[in-house]
Amino acid sequence: MATNIVSTPTHERCVTSYAARTQYKPGTVHPPHIKVKDAIDIHCHAHEGQQDPYDLARRASLAEMKGLLFKSIPGDDPVQATQAVQDDVNRWAEKQQGVTPITCWSAYVLGRQMAPVTAKIAGEMIDRGVSAIWLPVFTHAITMSTVGTYGRFVRGRENSGWIGPIGWDEALKTGHYDLDADGKLKPEIRDIVHLCADRNVALFFGHATHPEIYKLAEEVDKAGLKRAIIDHPFSPFLNVSPAMMKEIRGTGVLFNFTWDELSPLLGVDPQIMYNTIREVGVEHFTLSSDAGEPLFPDSVEAMRLVRGYMEAFGLNQEELYTVCTKNPSRVVGLQLQ
Repeated sequence: MATNIVSTPTHERCVTSYAARTQYKPGTVHPPHIKVKDAIDIHCHAHEGQQDPYDLARRASLAEMKGLLFKSIPGDDPVQATQAVQDDVNRWAEKQQGVTPITCWSAYVLGRQMAPVTAKIAGEMIDRGVSAIWLPVFTHAITMSTVGTYGRFVRGRENSGWIGPIGWDEALKTGHYDLDADGKLKPEIRDIVHLCADRNVALFFGHATHPEIYKLAEEVDKAGLKRAIIDHPFSPFLNVSPAMMKEIRGTGVLFNFTWDELSPLLGVDPQIMYNTIREVGVEHFTLSSDAGEPLFPDSVEAMRLVRGYMEAFGLNQEELYTVCTKNPSRVVGLQLQ
């Protein structure tokens, strides 16, 4: 897989970013003012040990966001857990003055804890009411071979702790992968694509390799799925270049840039992220947080940051509305007024 260079040496980055940071004039900021009105975060984490979903929903409502799609949330039933958060923020907003509660959407990640990836499981979760399905992420072979995994997944239940990156052959044997030996989509993956198309549910590609991405995009186009998304394309798991995005964009797949990519932990240069949006076309992108971990800002602040960076580097208000509200509303199935 060719490397898509998205970081920049510190000195050069300082030169290119200084104009953006000094010329960005959103108006005097009075903390905790958050400039994310009408934004929809389509990649929000709030499972055990991360940000509290109840507090987050209230904070997002105060910031006048439209909603949050919970990729993760405590409990075994994401729909039930998300509904509890929705009920809570609704009751809370009734007692506030001039606060409209956000809308909360639920999602389900296939292949968690090495569970099988089947259309049956996806269908059951769609029947329960999830708005999005994620193909394997943490347990995908590319994740294991890039950053590693829990020892219990590859060395047996008695092994605790983290094992660093493992070889591709072992990762492929242990983890999930969307293609068969002939390089075609496995029948279950193909069925999941068509299921999401038939039920009008969003499908996120997860941590997919380039061969998988091309095959998934091709099947998305065949199935007529209008709500397909490639997350954090500049992360090392996906490493999708602008040229590759141009090849795929005709299928209708959206590219979801995240605060995770801009964070110090990944270090993507925001100038490169902006240049890519401009080169590939604003209409093909969304912005989200992929936040929740204690090392990150909360999702509302992460949305402010990723939105603010893209505004500072050159997106105008109409374009920001496209990537923060219009395209994300398409993902969650929200009709904008």
